[in-house]
Amino acid sequence: MRIIHQDAKKGVIELFPETLDDLWHLSHLIEPGDLVSSRTTRRIQDTTGERLRSDRGIKKTFFMGIRVESINFHKYTGKLRAKGVIEKGPEDLVSLGSHHTLDLKLENSVKIQKEKWSRWHRKRIKEAIDASKIPRALVVVIEDDNADMGILRQYGVEYYGPIIGGVSGKRIVQKNRQQIINNFYEEIINTINNFEGIEGIVIAGPGFGKNDFYQFISQKNPDLANISRLESTGAGGRSGIHEVLQKGILEEMATEGRIAQEIRMMARVLEEIGKTSNLVTYGKNEVKTAAEAGAIEELLVIDELLREEDVEKIMDMTENLGGKVMVLSSEHDGGKQLHALGGLAALLRYALK
Repeated sequence: MRIIHQDAKKGVIELFPETLDDLWHLSHLIEPGDLVSSRTTRRIQDTTGERLRSDRGIKKTFFMGIRVESINFHKYTGKLRAKGVIEKGPEDLVSLGSHHTLDLKLENSVKIQKEKWSRWHRKRIKEAIDASKIPRALVVVIEDDNADMGILRQYGVEYYGPIIGGVSGKRIVQKNRQQIINNFYEEIINTINNFEGIEGIVIAGPGFGKNDFYQFISQKNPDLANISRLESTGAGGRSGIHEVLQKGILEEMATEGRIAQEIRMMARVLEEIGKTSNLVTYGKNEVKTAAEAGAIEELLVIDELLREEDVEKIMDMTENLGGKVMVLSSEHDGGKQLHALGGLAALLRYALK
């Protein structure tokens, strides 16, 4: 993410999204009521009455501004769409006052105008800019002849696989067994090489498969081996990926560790709840009471609630009284667990009762 232009008096910030993570950040920065402008392309039909049936019109590119009513981010398609009423644009090409859906795309600047930019908005922009400098991490979990992968993005884990090797059990004599294993490992390597910007890899799993694969890449692809490390897990598949996140390995590798940190913090909350501890609370009213008492040490907030004014006040109050605030993405397991608790939870310095 890059800042292209700022105008504090008009409440305008123009941003340039460069990654899928940036679009995710934008989906939480843009709110109903904002005026959002971006470059769009529309096909303009000939209105002279002489248009041929086969004439599909002419494509024209121009800036359009809409007053946002809703915003939707589709992580699997990488599309961010803002829907609202057109307020800005060439009047000969658009109908002002009509509804339109604006596609916000990578490598295409987005101008956002708000009545008020809160410090949480500005903090998210700073996080997006800082995160663009952090290399991404890949977790590869191998169990027998199955390999699952997870790319750590800021909004959650993007899963790939499984890759099936088709290797028979050890007791069965299989012709060309080693060649089949090598083909399986080559397929994993080819998949890894399709990802851009990976600078840290955790090769994990419950058995010896991870060690064999690491030896294979050490011989066949030493560049990948140099950015990889081995880790044992109790399970394979996505459970193994989640286990790697909980161990905090990614922070040690100086890779994208935000999601791992969020999941571990949520695990702490659930652990305290499981112990029926009086040093944890959750739910908006309960957390608000704790914030007003200055008792919050760590506040966890689901990103879906950031647009609510009363939640922003709780966050401000917590920080002003010495507590820390962590915003959890709703896209990963930790965020889903927090959502089930009402979207707000807090670890306390002292019991309120």
